[in-house]
Amino acid sequence: QLQLVESGGGLVQPGGSLRLSCAASGFIRNYYQIGWFRQAPGKEREGVSCISRLGNTKSADSVKGRFTISRDNAKNTVYLQMNSLKPEDTAVYYCAAYAGLGLSLRPTDYGSWGPGTQVTVSS
Repeated sequence: QLQLVESGGGLVQPGGSLRLSCAASGFIRNYYQIGWFRQAPGKEREGVSCISRLGNTKSADSVKGRFTISRDNAKNTVYLQMNSLKPEDTAVYYCAAYAGLGLSLRPTDYGSWGPGTQVTVSS
């Protein structure tokens, strides 16, 4: 069974940067994509960025040019580099795995969710 664990969250000032990590363990052979999602209080979970095992990526318009997703298959780890952070980026960030084909930012396509890591952008 696949397990995912996020790390790297914290408190940062507007304009600052954070790098989130998603470490995978367990049976990962059949999983093709890892996605990052976020959920702010009172809001629905939304897709942020995803990456296929071949390195193809897709990001939400709200983070394009600021967030970069990457993966190190040898370490079974996916990263989310977040720059120029804004208060509206404040949320719990989750990573999840998707076994299907085609890049997807739909939370309902994903299974094997991590517990999440809190990101707070505030002065």
